[in-house]
Amino acid sequence: MLCIPICASTKEAAVAQMGQAYPLADCLELRIDQIKDCDLEQLMHGKRPGTKILVTNRRKDEGGGFRGSEHERIALLKEAVALGADFVDIEARTAKPLLRELKAEIKKHGSRTKLIISFHDLKKTPAAGALQKRLNACSKMGAHIVKICTYARAMEDNLQVLGLIPYARKKGQAIIAFCMGDKGRISRVMAPLLGSYLSYAALDKGTESAPGQLTIGETREILKILHAADTEER
Repeated sequence: MLCIPICASTKEAAVAQMGQAYPLADCLELRIDQIKDCDLEQLMHGKRPGTKILVTNRRKDEGGGFRGSEHERIALLKEAVALGADFVDIEARTAKPLLRELKAEIKKHGSRTKLIISFHDLKKTPAAGALQKRLNACSKMGAHIVKICTYARAMEDNLQVLGLIPYARKKGQAIIAFCMGDKGRISRVMAPLLGSYLSYAALDKGTESAPGQLTIGETREILKILHAADTEER
């Protein structure tokens, strides 16, 4: 699935971006840590059939913009669950009692919301063994989907992260895995071809939620070319 992050600074701008993004993506990620006057009920009220909604309230130390307490941050994710979000994203480093609260809220609402447990390294890409351990730890926390996102300092870092996708799939664990940064762009293209559950692409230039993110137009064009080449070989 292709996912467009909505990172507008105001509610009105977010609504406008959502209107543009709905026809272009399989999923919209509401980055409510970036929307200053966020009204989740209003933002989700216009949800369109066939497009899923992912709600993320990213911690500041993991590249997000939320400035309230951890209890306040998780309360907003619980609200998203109650409102029928298809996915919520919570960091693996979240305190265990708060993670349990969110999981209980998901269960309370019939487990219709899938839990993404994410790990970010904003400075580097750890060794393959360390990444596998991190993936396994996230899986044991009860993740429906594990997200591993690191920063590529060298082209070979992409191989480390992309290697997690077949590793996870053999275990029956859904995964999102890619690298950030200019040197990580290739991983954003290869990840969906290898079976990454979601791939993030910006609505337009200047609306990226992370460094190295391609636009939805660029992503679709590249994937179209690669799929055409694959078809010709067959």
